[in-house]
Amino acid sequence: MDHNVLQALNEIAREKNIDKAIIIESLEAGLQSAARKKLGAEANIDAKVDPMTGAMSVEMVKTVVEEVDDPDTDISLEEAQIEFGEGVELGDELRWPLEVDEFGRNAILVAKQILVQKVREAERAQIYEEYKDRVNEIIVGTVQQVDRGNVLVNLGRTEAMMPFREQIRGEKLHQGKTVRCFIIEVLDNAKGPQVILSRSHPGFLKALFEQEVPEIQEKIVEIKAVAREPGTRSKIAVVSNDDRVDPVGSCVGMKGSRVQAVTRELSGERVDIVPWSAEPSLMIARALSPAIVSHIELHRDRNEATVIVGDDQLSKAIGKEGKNVRLAAKLTEWKIDLVSSREYGIRQRVVDEMTMQLAEMDGVTPEILVVLEAVGIDTIDALADVPYATLVELPGMDEETAEKLQTTAQMTSDQLKVLIDRTIAEELAKEAEAEKPLFDESALTDEGMQSDETLAAFEQGDVPMPAGELFKDLPKTEAEEEEPKVNPFANTELDD
Repeated sequence: MDHNVLQALNEIAREKNIDKAIIIESLEAGLQSAARKKLGAEANIDAKVDPMTGAMSVEMVKTVVEEVDDPDTDISLEEAQIEFGEGVELGDELRWPLEVDEFGRNAILVAKQILVQKVREAERAQIYEEYKDRVNEIIVGTVQQVDRGNVLVNLGRTEAMMPFREQIRGEKLHQGKTVRCFIIEVLDNAKGPQVILSRSHPGFLKALFEQEVPEIQEKIVEIKAVAREPGTRSKIAVVSNDDRVDPVGSCVGMKGSRVQAVTRELSGERVDIVPWSAEPSLMIARALSPAIVSHIELHRDRNEATVIVGDDQLSKAIGKEGKNVRLAAKLTEWKIDLVSSREYGIRQRVVDEMTMQLAEMDGVTPEILVVLEAVGIDTIDALADVPYATLVELPGMDEETAEKLQTTAQMTSDQLKVLIDRTIAEELAKEAEAEKPLFDESALTDEGMQSDETLAAFEQGDVPMPAGELFKDLPKTEAEEEEPKVNPFANTELDD
């Protein structure tokens, strides 16, 4: 029997991958519960399982006391001496061996249930400890089930879940497919540990490059920033810690082999690789590639950048559905205001023409102007943004004057901004109208020729008659239809 117990313990430890000591502790707890079910819930039970032989011993333990308070745990000195002899003293612990076979069926079932529960708890704890340290790692699993958009992935010892929001749009994952995923979180729930996976997380792209590029594994090349729109396009910024190593070339690989391997894993997602720079202007220009940037104005206090590109580069900078500029903003962590050279020129001209000097604002006297300029307040916007407490403390400035000045500055600034924006929009509309072609070439197509508007234009002489209409046969009159056809060669005699 002991040999069978030892064999069973070894088998459980091997199947569940749990330390044998934990299983022995679980079995001892089960034996204690079984004994208490027979002897009483408060009984002091000591159970031991020999890890070498599998021998089990269960003993009831009572303490010798002068006055018994709890008969389940205490025994009087007189009773103890009768049963164990005169050598028993107060405070001694007396033990009574118990046979497991005498516990009864129900007690054995309780012991089994506790053993299973303890083993399950130990397995859950071990799984949690194993996977909590693997967050931000790639793991390979098998798709087990697709339920309401969520995908259950079998990792071997446990099941993981990939929510719909963490999947690549348009990617089809069917049951039985082997899939690589990125561990983003491990939750310790009441029902057991839950591993959350992702294929759309930016970290997944970074981890894939770490697997494909040896230079990244060796810390020679470093990925500084990642921006993703899963399934469509991504950008990464890389830097080399060795001047002899090209970071972009290392990530691209020979004939693009490395980046193509990442693209295949991401279901055709296009990946742009740009060299990283600590200088914001240079980094923003690189992030907007393949567009060529003409000029960049940084507003560091607002973390915003105005990027000027040529008119022929604007569509490249924006990208399809705005993806290029959106990814560049994510990659650089700067808000990017993208404008064409023509629009920027119009903006500058309108702003220069419509800017109001601080001295021109109502309520600003020459004396007040000197005081404001002395502390660096030299524009209407600066006066509108200065803290009210700072304004009140200026020499010769009372609360009423300060409040009136700031209110006027804020209203004037807002009105100027609205007026400037409206004027810029009107100027752009005028230029767009001026660039329209002199005539609509679509009117010369077959579809255009058949439209009512085109025919009406022909009648008014606004559109030239096409060749097909100009040389077509005119309808015959009734006289022409009745006149017989005459062959001019009918009565002519030809020379031999």
